[in-house]
Amino acid sequence: MGLPKIEIIFKSLAASAIKRGERGTVALVLQDTIPLENPIVMYGVNEIPENLTNANKEQILLAFKGGVNPPRKVVAYIVAQGTEMDPVDYTEAMTYLETVLWDYLAVPGISDLDGDMIATWVKGLRDNKDMGVKAVLPNCDADHEGVINFATDDIKAGDRTYTAAEYCARIAGMAAGCPLTMSLTYQVLPEVDDVPHLTTEEFDAAIDAGKLVLMHDGEKVKIARGVNSLTTVTADKGEDWKKILIVDKMDLWKDDVKRTIADSYLGKRPNTYDNKMLLIAAIQAYNDEWELEGLLDGSSPDYNRVGIDLERQTAFLKGLGEPVDDMDEQEIKMANTKDKVFIATNLKFVDAMEDFVVSVDM
Repeated sequence: MGLPKIEIIFKSLAASAIKRGERGTVALVLQDTIPLENPIVMYGVNEIPENLTNANKEQILLAFKGGVNPPRKVVAYIVAQGTEMDPVDYTEAMTYLETVLWDYLAVPGISDLDGDMIATWVKGLRDNKDMGVKAVLPNCDADHEGVINFATDDIKAGDRTYTAAEYCARIAGMAAGCPLTMSLTYQVLPEVDDVPHLTTEEFDAAIDAGKLVLMHDGEKVKIARGVNSLTTVTADKGEDWKKILIVDKMDLWKDDVKRTIADSYLGKRPNTYDNKMLLIAAIQAYNDEWELEGLLDGSSPDYNRVGIDLERQTAFLKGLGEPVDDMDEQEIKMANTKDKVFIATNLKFVDAMEDFVVSVDM
């Protein structure tokens, strides 16, 4: 008879996780004077509209450069150009972006004030609306895993010199095209000739402050370390949350599980213990496949296990007045939880190789 359908779906998603993770979607919010039908969805540079300004065409081209791979698509939303008396209004673009799927956002030429506003909005999308989205913003100390604080100005590429705000689309495209088996650390930007030269101490200070900066190693320009703007570590968000790669894995895992549950379980099956165990087995199969792909750490049998969330289920039953103090663990697991399903897993994500210590005996 084979595996239950839900488990097959999860296994298929897990097997394709690396491929899907390296071809994300970049969203751009662009200012233009030409009225256009929004949004502009492009799967390649040949689909860039001719009637856009040259500056906006360049931003789309920068996003499509990607990294190891180009992004799967670029979605551009056009807003009216602002003036000193009439600032740019991003409301319509933000409203649209809350209704579609995207991975990385850049807003070329954004002001510091508007950058802070977009950062607050992105934090809200992640924290309150459960959207796994990230924004690359210039010189924005957001202290959040959803905001990449790109902090290198004076970027020389051929006959052009870019500010951080003008180069965020390039970083967003590179992040969207980076495989889940690799980090952005030391990813090379071959078109860049030079950037400001910092000392080792200055690089360390910038990275510790949650800044993504570019460095010239004497031969080429590359990303110094693939970090986001998070600097405040808590019990809920540890050191791993500072890494762009780890957050990307978290987001893909969550999106896959959430979407598959919604499609195949939510409202479609009785909330029985047997059906809960089928779902748990399916998610466990998904985790097992991620281990095989090298995305999760399978070095210990205690990692990446899935089961009933005993703590939350006990608290829920207690709130219903059930005699949980007189029940054993299995009775609590099998108890009727009405329409609630409490599942827990202890994921252990694999990072990329970044810090090396090589000892040499002479």
